[in-house]
Amino acid sequence: MPDEVYSVSDITADIRGSLEDQFSGIWVEGEISNHRLPVSGHHYFTLKDSFAQLSCVLFRGAAAKLPMTLKDGMQVQIRGNISVYEARGQYQLIAQTVQAKGAGDLQAKFEELKRKLEAEGLFDSEKKKPLPPFPKTIGIVTSPTGAAIRDMVNVFARRAPWVKLLIHPARVQGDEAAGEIVEGIQVLEKAEGFSRPDLIIVARGGGSIEDLWSFNEEIVARAIADCSIPVMSGVGHEIDFTIADFVADRREPTPSAAAENATPDGTALYRHLSVISDALDSRTVNAFGRLKKEVLSLKRELDAHQPRRRIQSRIQTLDFLGEKLDHILDVRLSSAKADLQSVGRAWSAIRPERVSSLGRERLQLVNCRLKEVTPSRIRDGRKNIEALGAMLQSLSPDATVKRGFSLTLDSDGNPITKISEVKKGDHITTKLSDGSIESTVD
Repeated sequence: MPDEVYSVSDITADIRGSLEDQFSGIWVEGEISNHRLPVSGHHYFTLKDSFAQLSCVLFRGAAAKLPMTLKDGMQVQIRGNISVYEARGQYQLIAQTVQAKGAGDLQAKFEELKRKLEAEGLFDSEKKKPLPPFPKTIGIVTSPTGAAIRDMVNVFARRAPWVKLLIHPARVQGDEAAGEIVEGIQVLEKAEGFSRPDLIIVARGGGSIEDLWSFNEEIVARAIADCSIPVMSGVGHEIDFTIADFVADRREPTPSAAAENATPDGTALYRHLSVISDALDSRTVNAFGRLKKEVLSLKRELDAHQPRRRIQSRIQTLDFLGEKLDHILDVRLSSAKADLQSVGRAWSAIRPERVSSLGRERLQLVNCRLKEVTPSRIRDGRKNIEALGAMLQSLSPDATVKRGFSLTLDSDGNPITKISEVKKGDHITTKLSDGSIESTVD
């Protein structure tokens, strides 16, 4: 009797556990064959080389993230876990990621270039140019025959039919594709006038890393970074990332998404403008209605004050005052005329020629009397003046000094009449008949 007996399930489970522990997260390389895709969406195929083969399964969730379509004959590299399909006792590779053979080297080149350009600052957000909110002209660098350009044209026609599209044809896959993409960017940038785009989009549909490699070339990245016009990238599917995406001023996951977000939605914009127009019309009507009410109110107020009646009243007052002024002037003129006539009659009664004759006779009489009286009056006046002069001379200070008296003056020339008017140390002057004496009071 054996020491221990395993059931088929037990031994299969142990083998599965051992394999999963030892072969987890491994990469396996080979050629796809016997590929099957049932309605479940799970991929079943065989991975083989010249000496062996390995069953593989790629479940639907992981398959949705693949950048390529699996088919027989493809040389691929698969990352996954070795496990056992217990129902058949068959070990298999449960795939998690599938990439084309050689994609590992491309991925290494991708990461190296990404690190280099990032260190130079080509990915810095502050260097990103803002996209125009309402572009009138958009340049597109892509293949003119691919599905991507057809999708983009349809989106632009639906969302923004007013936008002018400048399509610069370029290969987007192959050895010469990178050069043609760079040429397309530079040609559009150098355009002038109405042919100069407000925005440039570089685009292509999805594919493997090899298919998208043109957008990972350094010359394409630098052409995008050096472009003075904002550049949008719409390359591959949502899961695809290229160097062009990091350098572009804005990255969109697909070409259609780039077309969607490059312009505002014309329908939504029209609705928004319609709302604004309706609001403006409503405000205008309300404003006119309010102004009309204000005008009517002012008219009623103006009619209530009746300025025309006030003006007419002022005119009547002026007419009345004018008539009154004319009456006053007539009265004054009549009175002045009467006074003038009275003066004329008085003047005639006075007989001015007789008054003038009498005046001349009186003037001659006064003249004769003046000639008789004047010489005697002059002689009498002269005698009185001489007498007063002699008396004034006898009373003058000089005459007094000559009679033996003196005159004492203070420093200001004022006569000193009392002892109290001087003090010790004052300077005084004593005037005598023949001079003066300067002295100081002790």
